[in-house]
Amino acid sequence: MALDDATSALLGQMAETGMKPLHEMTPDEARGLGGMLREMYGPGPGVGRVEDTVAPGPNGDVPVRVIVPEGTPRGLIVYYHGGGWVIGNIEETDHLGRKMANLTRCTVVLVDYRLAPEHRYPAASEDSWAALQWAAARKIELAGGDVPLVVAGDSAGGNLAAIVAQRAKVSGGPAVTAQVLVYPVTDADLDNASYTDPENQLLLSRESMVWFWDHYAPDPDTRTNADASPIRSGDLSGLPPAVVLTAEHDPLRDEGEAYAEKLRAAGVDVESRRFPGQMHGFFTMVGVLPGHDAGLSYVVEFLEKHLS
Repeated sequence: MALDDATSALLGQMAETGMKPLHEMTPDEARGLGGMLREMYGPGPGVGRVEDTVAPGPNGDVPVRVIVPEGTPRGLIVYYHGGGWVIGNIEETDHLGRKMANLTRCTVVLVDYRLAPEHRYPAASEDSWAALQWAAARKIELAGGDVPLVVAGDSAGGNLAAIVAQRAKVSGGPAVTAQVLVYPVTDADLDNASYTDPENQLLLSRESMVWFWDHYAPDPDTRTNADASPIRSGDLSGLPPAVVLTAEHDPLRDEGEAYAEKLRAAGVDVESRRFPGQMHGFFTMVGVLPGHDAGLSYVVEFLEKHLS
């Protein structure tokens, strides 16, 4: 299926700016892309309360934003933003976090983990784990009770959500009720079918994923570690139920779907859907791509079953 009209129009608008391909940018230049997209999203909806604070991390405090919906929260979602471990921040995820908090009626904690190349592997996963432990220990403060705990993220954030879910199982806690994995990075195989498909070289391409991996984990030997490529874990049994979203035109499509299948084979309850006509990034493009609404609704339906 071809890209939907809204996605094609967005790519056309971005091409008209004369912007360089991501893999030709410096990290600082690439971080400006997120700011441009944030302006397109606009301000997020009102919520009950927003607080910026910090979680103690392995190498200093990890900034987090706590978004609490009106009323009594029914869950606590720790959300990790995407951006190839190089770009992205909680400001750019604020609109999504607010909308997710309202629709799920959960407190959402956005995590501002350290970015590469200033902080390479495994800094992002270590900060993500620290933030999860911090949030789990403060359920009453953050959500008013001993509510279910959910890990979630998109792209590199989906990678981190999968990794901390695995680590929580191995460590004997905290207890994670569900994991939301949106077109997650699960492997460092840069030559599978979805990576090399010419129709998938769009906002994210094979070349830009090479660029991300080279900044985050330049040593190829580390990329096969389970805390870099979670699909390489030897045992996925006993992990919490998962929902996995993939996009039809996305280099990460095949590894996301392969991870969903490996989870199923290990006995994990998994729901998954490939969204036709969508490219990488559709889930976070609030108010820009209609695919965002479809993706978020799918996540809300999944969480409705597991938060009841």
